[in-house]
Amino acid sequence: MNMYKEHIFREYDIRGVYNSDFDNDFARTLGKAYASFLKKQTGKVPTVSVGMDARLSSPNIKDALVQGFVESGAKVFDLGLITTPMSYFSMFHLDLCGGIMVTGSHNPAEYNGFKISLGQTTIYGDQIQELKKFITDNLFISGDGSVENFDISDAYVKRYTQEFVELDPNIGVVLDCGNGAAGAIVRRLYEAVGLRPIILFEEPDGRFPNHHPDPTVEENTEDLKREVLAQKAAIGIGFDGDADRIGLVDGTGRFILGDEIMMIISRDILQKQPRATIIGDVKCSDRLYDDIKRRGGNGIMWKTGHSLIKNKVKSEKAPFGGELSGHIFFSDRNYGYDDAPYAGLRLIEILSRSGLNIGQLLEGIPKSFSTPEIRIETSEENKFLLVKKLQDHFTKTADSHNVNTIDGVRVSYPDGWALVRASNTQPAITVRFESHSQEGLNRIQNNIMELVNPLL
Repeated sequence: MNMYKEHIFREYDIRGVYNSDFDNDFARTLGKAYASFLKKQTGKVPTVSVGMDARLSSPNIKDALVQGFVESGAKVFDLGLITTPMSYFSMFHLDLCGGIMVTGSHNPAEYNGFKISLGQTTIYGDQIQELKKFITDNLFISGDGSVENFDISDAYVKRYTQEFVELDPNIGVVLDCGNGAAGAIVRRLYEAVGLRPIILFEEPDGRFPNHHPDPTVEENTEDLKREVLAQKAAIGIGFDGDADRIGLVDGTGRFILGDEIMMIISRDILQKQPRATIIGDVKCSDRLYDDIKRRGGNGIMWKTGHSLIKNKVKSEKAPFGGELSGHIFFSDRNYGYDDAPYAGLRLIEILSRSGLNIGQLLEGIPKSFSTPEIRIETSEENKFLLVKKLQDHFTKTADSHNVNTIDGVRVSYPDGWALVRASNTQPAITVRFESHSQEGLNRIQNNIMELVNPLL
């Protein structure tokens, strides 16, 4: 049975609950459909890479996917257990038409999915829907393909060992792999550039027995905070399940928000590239965009989503971009995709070169009162309907609100802002609020939630 539910085809990947939203037969069919899609795009029988994260379901899904590719005549490089950034790296190191990473990313253990590359970029939006049509219309090709097991880690480590040659080996670094795919590579990578990291939960284990694999949620960084303080380390870095999201803790154990990470990096970038364009998403603080402007840069607010920000970084020729959710993209000295271990090395490089700590690197940022990204569960169908109703409400009101509907609805007030948008990865809406004062934050949050709660 080729079983799947419609909502797994999301804006920038395919994702759902394994054996509930999709099964192994779907993975095999996806492999066949994507081989056909690639042949249409490139005009030749495809050569692809396939990798997987540490989830318990990933080996079976990966094997079914490979089977679908082989039945379609594709040549497959099976990369085994890797991070998503290593999957992206394979597009630059090998002569590939595309590839698929089997991963549930930061979602709970029962989830899994597919991040899909076409050439040296990832597909999203209309291309995801076009791929879906290959499945629904049975647009398959047949052939006798092949599989080669390929270790991409040697080339990946060599690439960055050549780049990071001036890191201070005495900087105290704690890494938290969260039992995700990062554990397969980060010790080797960080030691290769001369660092001596303390590593927590290094063993890949798809049950995620120690904490949920999303270090951008503060409650998931408690172990990392404790170890940073115990080791008197300068920096604590967490990775999500497939290591494309980064979380950060400073030497005092303070949790650093994703847009604060971006402030540190954007300041460094703008010192070397004055007037550079920097991309952020709609969840990022006004403080980020204001800081970029004050330093002569061009900050662009864009839609949330790793494929969407990645494409915007490329189209705007920006050296750097990122999201509140910890996806960090460097085209400066790198390939423009989100790679959390690489972003961690760039942060350590800034510490090494500046001689400053993280708190000092964030000096001058105005104080604000904000919430983290808050997820509120609802149905897949209702999340879009709810946001549309809010967009209609705010765009029709005659008050002085500044409303941005590029991705959900972001409402600006004289003393802050609010955001409500549909999650692209879960049946939920996400909300975030910020103000110059605690009173303002409470007022803005209460005003918006009075509109949201009846619609849930």
